[in-house]
Amino acid sequence: MSDKNKLVAEARTEFGKGAARRTRRNHQIPAVLYGHGTAPVHVALPGHQTMLALKQQNALLEIDLDGDIQLALAKDIQRDPVKQVIEHVDLLIVRQGEKVEVEVSIRVTGAAEPGTITIIESQTVLIEALATNIPTSIEASIEGLVSGAVVYARDLILPEGSTLLTDPDVDVVLVTAPADSTADDAAAAEVSANQAAASAATKA
Repeated sequence: MSDKNKLVAEARTEFGKGAARRTRRNHQIPAVLYGHGTAPVHVALPGHQTMLALKQQNALLEIDLDGDIQLALAKDIQRDPVKQVIEHVDLLIVRQGEKVEVEVSIRVTGAAEPGTITIIESQTVLIEALATNIPTSIEASIEGLVSGAVVYARDLILPEGSTLLTDPDVDVVLVTAPADSTADDAAAAEVSANQAAASAATKA
């Protein structure tokens, strides 16, 4: 695990909005650690280090609270709507070998047939994966595809030990031809001619 994902937490004994503001003024982020039947534990995380770690989607974190190490995933990240700074994090405790459900981003790779355009229909897919082997993204290859081709969710290659939970028939990427600009220009000219004729009739 990357050192940037190892966070030393401090227990929080004060709660409420005022206490949360004081925590953030101290360059820390309020968080709650829960899961596996344990009572929720309120902690403060190092602000800058936590923000760096959470830039990666589905980052597996190692939380050190007074020497007690827990693996956790961020299940909910609350941000300031204007400044976009992290205000609070809900952390789900996970175990080695445990599988979790996560949304993973789609990354389009390769090049389709020249002259075509690519439309991304699904930005993410839902998978079940080992908590210790969650991919940062899943590739959708369009290499050599022609106009009219579709990459479905079932076509994606998942990491070992992962299962697709999204409907396998969901469109992920479409390859299509650009709109016929000549036809568009002709249609626009016809509309303009009709408008001009209608205007002339009104004036008459």
